[in-house]
Amino acid sequence: MNLSLSGGRDAARTLFPGVAVALLVGMSAAFLGGHYKGSMLLFALLLGMSLNFLGEDVRMRPGLQFCAGTVLRTGVALLGLRLTLANVGDAGWQTVLALMAGVAATVLAGLVLARALRLERSLGLLVGGATAICGASAALAIASILPHRDGLERDTTLTVVGVTALSTVAMLFYPALTRWLGFDSATAGLFIGMTIHDVAQVVGAGYTLSPAAGDAATVTKLMRVALLMPLLLCIALVLRGRAAAPSGAPMLPGFAVVFAVLLLVNSTGVVPPSMQALATQASQMCLVVAIAAVGLKTSLREVVSLGWRPVLLLVSVTLWLAAIAASYLLLAR
Repeated sequence: MNLSLSGGRDAARTLFPGVAVALLVGMSAAFLGGHYKGSMLLFALLLGMSLNFLGEDVRMRPGLQFCAGTVLRTGVALLGLRLTLANVGDAGWQTVLALMAGVAATVLAGLVLARALRLERSLGLLVGGATAICGASAALAIASILPHRDGLERDTTLTVVGVTALSTVAMLFYPALTRWLGFDSATAGLFIGMTIHDVAQVVGAGYTLSPAAGDAATVTKLMRVALLMPLLLCIALVLRGRAAAPSGAPMLPGFAVVFAVLLLVNSTGVVPPSMQALATQASQMCLVVAIAAVGLKTSLREVVSLGWRPVLLLVSVTLWLAAIAASYLLLAR
């Protein structure tokens, strides 16, 4: 027992410096996000990158790695309490099938364009998955199951910055685009929910149009979030088939299993709204702290050195998803 307690104290001391810094950066980002009505994840990433010199301290590395790994997976798992199986029925099976096809086509486009632009395949996967599912959260979740390589954290940072910026632009311009396309409120909400990356920006753009558009956008977006777990499973299976997964790694990451279990439990109706709200806040805070740690470990110089090709990749995949959604909705009218 004493040995166990001693080991726990030693582990806590080792993790404390990095965890404390990531937590402080995360709290600062939460304050800025709330005060300026911006993305907390983006604030956390930018603040972390500005303090990258701290992340280079060897004393910080264990705690930062813990935040970028364990804390991140906890945040993604808790997203399960935001969803229920009823969301599938609310969205309609035709919409669900269209979303699945859109996710597959967008991830494939990311991989194909990354190869054409002579970029890392993992960057194409990060960009495609983040664009197709839920932006920064999806990028972090995908990065957590990819084999570690030099430059992975840099590519993750670039993806998070890119999809967050493009999501903000989409929030401003897509409502006008839906009017130009002649969509009614429900169809406009579907388009916004199928295309904009971040949940908060989907809600903002949808309710800018009308309550009906906001409701349709939110439900559609939640269905995209639910597709994160099947995507992670597919990636894990491909990695295992190519022997790229770590030896002894489970077929599906543990946090994905927890996500699915929480979703099923939440679908029974036994989870009170107060606990759902608490889980949502806890998930958001975990993700903010995790991305702060990623920022602390990432050099802005390395990100800038990548040049114009990743930017072209991000913009192209975003436009591709918008084109798929618009084509489907125009044909379905």
